[in-house]
Amino acid sequence: MSVITIPEGMPQYAEKPRLDVEAIRADFPILSRTVNGHPLVYLDSAATSQKPRQVIEAIADHYLHHNANVSRSVHTLGTEATEAFEGARATVAGFIGAPRAEEIVFTKNSTESINLVAHAFSGTAADPRFRLGPGDEIVITEMEHHSNLVPWQLLCERTGATLKWLGVTDQGRLDESNLDELITERTKLVSMVHYSNILGTINATSRVTKRAKEVGALVLLDCSQSIPHLPFDAVDYGVDFVAFTGHKMLGPTGIGALWGRYELLEAMPPFLGGGSMVETVTMPRTTFAPPPARFEAGTPPIAEAVGLAAAVRYLQEVGMEAIQWHEKELTAYALDALATVPGLHVFGPTVPVGRGGTISFSLAAPDGIPIHPHDVGQVLDSLGVQVRVGHHCARPTCVRFGVAAMTRASFYLYTTTDEVDALVRGLAQVRKVFA
Repeated sequence: MSVITIPEGMPQYAEKPRLDVEAIRADFPILSRTVNGHPLVYLDSAATSQKPRQVIEAIADHYLHHNANVSRSVHTLGTEATEAFEGARATVAGFIGAPRAEEIVFTKNSTESINLVAHAFSGTAADPRFRLGPGDEIVITEMEHHSNLVPWQLLCERTGATLKWLGVTDQGRLDESNLDELITERTKLVSMVHYSNILGTINATSRVTKRAKEVGALVLLDCSQSIPHLPFDAVDYGVDFVAFTGHKMLGPTGIGALWGRYELLEAMPPFLGGGSMVETVTMPRTTFAPPPARFEAGTPPIAEAVGLAAAVRYLQEVGMEAIQWHEKELTAYALDALATVPGLHVFGPTVPVGRGGTISFSLAAPDGIPIHPHDVGQVLDSLGVQVRVGHHCARPTCVRFGVAAMTRASFYLYTTTDEVDALVRGLAQVRKVFA
């Protein structure tokens, strides 16, 4: 078994916080079902997490007893819905350490959150921090999800700005060797992933953030994978924007959030126009509501916000430190177990330090010929083991490692070592099929 060391910046505990995994699993009805005659082994939480009964019941209760639109009603149901929706905003703000609830903008997912920020940049932006044109630069990394790559490509095409990126080492770590040359006075924004959805790498962001601030650039952190799994405080990271999504943190699909420093949100133009985001409307022109309403046009995801708040409360009750330790120990166990599988190669860090419970790998048949990840996934599915296959919306990362696709297993608070063992047995079966 690997020795687990506490990485720099991680809280130090006299005694490791522990999870009662079996009690947690009892809250997730789906985990008791079978797939193809086998017990379900769900190892795809990086794509979407399962939902506990408490979240499902909170959404159902809203629709059964409090359903109405928000913000404009004076009747009882409308007031209850508004209080629940704004209460959810406050709950989410508290969960990530936001100084003000008004700094939380509800979106439909991380992708929309990032696009909202990208929309604020233009060649004619009133605020110089968002003014972008030829000669200006945006810096990302080579391990980004497409949602933190494509919006910046499109923005650069619109404005004539240049997109640059930090590379990835052979070990799956961020290559910061040319950081000072890459982030310069021409850099207007640095947008980077905190926890890679494909390599499992947890990036230490302090050097990048420090350099960005030295040159006056704004910083966005994509925390889609980290906020569900790690204790997180937005202020401590010293960034300007944080994007995350509800469905990866036990909440429903259709809701995510953008955290931004309030004075920046105030300087940003609306993303979508319509009802609820206005202050005054006349036929010639419109003035806009202050944040966050300015960015929440139309009827918002009300029940989804209620469900997300229930998910946050569930995570808080379990304890994010306990979740972090559980996944760290589980990842160490999985890395050791996968190392026993002949023909298997892990992409990304192979030690449980500075990495999370998302493990992507390739698998070769006994004759050494690579087995396509789609075939790996299909055989595993026949055994009830659910993994992800493909480029995981991170194709440039696959290209960096010379493969078209990877197989990915990802863990969460409800994952057990028995499920890791089922994965290893399943991979042995895959190799037999292709022997």
